[in-house]
Amino acid sequence: MPEITKTDILVSGGGVAGLTAAATFGSAGFSVICVDPAPPITDMTAEGSDLRTTALLQPARAFLMRAGLWERLAPHASALQIMRVVDAGGAAAEARSTHDFNAADISSDLPFGWNLPNWLLRREMVARLAELPNVDFRPGTGTAALLTREREALVTLSDGARVRARLVIAADGRNSPVREAVGISVKTTRYGQKALAFAVTHDRPHDNVSTEIHRSGGPFTLVPLPDHEGRPSSAVVWMERGPEVMRLARLPVPAFEAEMTDRSAGLFGPLSLLTRRTVWPIISQIAERMQAERVALVAEAAHVVPPIGAQGLNMSLGDMRALLDLAEADPDGLGSRAMLAAYHKARHAEVRARVAGIDALNRASMVSTQALRDMRMRALQAFYSVKPVRTTLMRAGLGTGRVG
Repeated sequence: MPEITKTDILVSGGGVAGLTAAATFGSAGFSVICVDPAPPITDMTAEGSDLRTTALLQPARAFLMRAGLWERLAPHASALQIMRVVDAGGAAAEARSTHDFNAADISSDLPFGWNLPNWLLRREMVARLAELPNVDFRPGTGTAALLTREREALVTLSDGARVRARLVIAADGRNSPVREAVGISVKTTRYGQKALAFAVTHDRPHDNVSTEIHRSGGPFTLVPLPDHEGRPSSAVVWMERGPEVMRLARLPVPAFEAEMTDRSAGLFGPLSLLTRRTVWPIISQIAERMQAERVALVAEAAHVVPPIGAQGLNMSLGDMRALLDLAEADPDGLGSRAMLAAYHKARHAEVRARVAGIDALNRASMVSTQALRDMRMRALQAFYSVKPVRTTLMRAGLGTGRVG
């Protein structure tokens, strides 16, 4: 029988969310073991690397400073000063209305956020964990079994090791084994969509503007990246109906470049494919509750949303912020019934409202008939024309205002 290791926190999951959780609680002085069956891929060119990017919104900066991560990430981040929404839903694929949401309207000194590639986030987060003597990162090892009691959780790992933890943080994705082990159900919404994620270069500068172009099937979004070999560069997420995404993914590069340039309404000139194309399924999902005995669900174990409005990881950071605040307020109560009930109360209603709001936005972005596309354009114009409504929407999107 292997010896049992004791720790304050076991983080199940070593993706961006799990690595953030390990760095966050490790930096706060808690002992942490972080496990994931798949070692993180930390090189853009490696097979299987995550070519998506993540926009870290304003509130993320202070939280990542607490985790000792921001100073590592800041040199690689592209600022997002303006979020531009373009309607290209007319008969031709060209911009017919454009609306800018400028961070200067709500903040004098900070942009909306900062964009970073996911593979780079993993690289810098793994490096941060290596600096923390109280964090034990075990890539290539997963969570095999979980038994919870009133005072602790007993976790059996895939290599046979056993761990006693006061708190288990489930950051193990939308098909979370930990969530399943504690019997928490989820509500899943499927849209028949997939997303293509890749990076491009283009002729016209992006000027730190994130551009979301609506036509049908879902948004086509370009998010600023640092220049590549002297040319402006952007990360792209192209959402469409599933069969259409698979057709696009199989196109020869010249044909694909022609189609994506057309879908971008020509706003940046010809687009050149910089990376391979990766395909991701699009769903909404929310857990019935965000806690069980000695277990807290965070990130995609608790909620999944389509990639609209940069909400995914920023919602996850909101989970961790709430959990850390409760842990630091009462370290002796880490993982207790009272702490986890307070965590669920602090997060679940807001998460539910955000999932519902993004669901509505995604359904609006998918409309294909001309009449519905015209109605969508008029609704956006109405929202944008009233400044208090516009600023309220921006604050809500950042997580600094009410949602729902």
